[in-house]
Amino acid sequence: MSDTRVEKDSLGEIEVPVEARWGAQTQRAVNNFPISGRGLPARFIQAVVRIKRCAAQTNADLELLDEQKRAAIVGACNELLDGHHLDQFPVDVFQTGSGTSTNMNVNEVVAHLCREAGTEIHPNDDVNLGQSSNDTIPTALHLSSVMAVTEQLLPDLEHLIATLGLRAGEGKTLVKTGRTHLMDAMPVTVEQELRTWVLQLQSASERLARARDDLQALPQGGTAVGTGINADPRFAERFAEALADDTGRPFTALPHPALAQSAVDAPLHLSAALRGLAVVLMKISNDLRWMNSGPIHGLGELQLPATQPGSSIMPGKVNPVICESATMVAAQVIGLDQANTVAAQSGNFQLNVMLPLVATNLLDMTEWLANSCRNLADQAIHGMTWNKERLAEGVGRNPILVTALNPVIGYEKAAAIAKEAFASGRAVIDVAAEHTDLGRDELEKLLDPLKLTGPSGS
Repeated sequence: MSDTRVEKDSLGEIEVPVEARWGAQTQRAVNNFPISGRGLPARFIQAVVRIKRCAAQTNADLELLDEQKRAAIVGACNELLDGHHLDQFPVDVFQTGSGTSTNMNVNEVVAHLCREAGTEIHPNDDVNLGQSSNDTIPTALHLSSVMAVTEQLLPDLEHLIATLGLRAGEGKTLVKTGRTHLMDAMPVTVEQELRTWVLQLQSASERLARARDDLQALPQGGTAVGTGINADPRFAERFAEALADDTGRPFTALPHPALAQSAVDAPLHLSAALRGLAVVLMKISNDLRWMNSGPIHGLGELQLPATQPGSSIMPGKVNPVICESATMVAAQVIGLDQANTVAAQSGNFQLNVMLPLVATNLLDMTEWLANSCRNLADQAIHGMTWNKERLAEGVGRNPILVTALNPVIGYEKAAAIAKEAFASGRAVIDVAAEHTDLGRDELEKLLDPLKLTGPSGS
């Protein structure tokens, strides 16, 4: 018995594995692109399937597809959207730049499932009716990105923001040494430091939401070059309405579909917003690593939860591995954004020809950042503890506190006091008491660390 069957397309015959539910065009792509061994993300494949389902319903409503074919296509798509047969999409990420191979892979699998269920369906004439790879793949890029940001990233980012907000609220009166240029500076409260992170993340969330919303205008209906050839003039708006009903997101039809077929400006906007979040996570994670450093010869201001042994040779060593994981994700996301920037320049005339790359990168970036946000919240920030004695000691010995005396004794005299305090290892208040006419009580008021975390007189 042969383990292959013969399928045909416009180029002729080709052997396909007998158990495969794909057809000739998919098999050619499998043969042509033995590159990474990685297919497009499941979320993207399911976005294409969802497009096929909504297209079938729209075409039936427009009386372009009979009820039997509509029901067969919808039934096959439902089966795929329920998570079945996801192993039937083997086409490599690094394929034709339009994503035609993936579009035809979905068309062929849907048609095959329809035939198995007893209805003869053609992958091009029926499943792909009123569509082209050139509008379907950009639409799937938009759709999958919108749903990934909405369903995964924004909720996980909000969880991180909420966790940081709770921890910030615990530090209203906990004072620590501020640092600029990695050097001691005026004091801040723990709340002020963590609240800054919260505001950074909230701003990143708002930018992500705006970029997500820009992707809700879809090019489906533009077909080959954005002109809508071979599609019913009513198709684009009807399709967008069907997809909006299906997803609960306010999808609309682009008035000029070529905008999202010849270019990926809106996806690049999302890529930049994802990069922005990565930069914030890098900053937060590195600050945590610095404050956790030690425990003896580092800053030792806080202790992150011990999640695993840190060394195969040094017993008792525990490293900030959750933060390290987040920084690696951030670095990778920044790199993928650069790849997307290069890909966005490949909009040659009426079609961008790096669509599978951009789609895969955006979904990877979104998923990894979402997972990192939740992991950082649950395994690092939620359980971290502050070394209050170390914080107080550092603030008390910080010669920069003399800044508060500038308005009273002048910059030059304050600088001399700071220099002596640092050289002798003594507290500023003790040196100032010896070299000024200020009484101890007044110095204590002027140098109160908590009061120094706000504007003068606060």
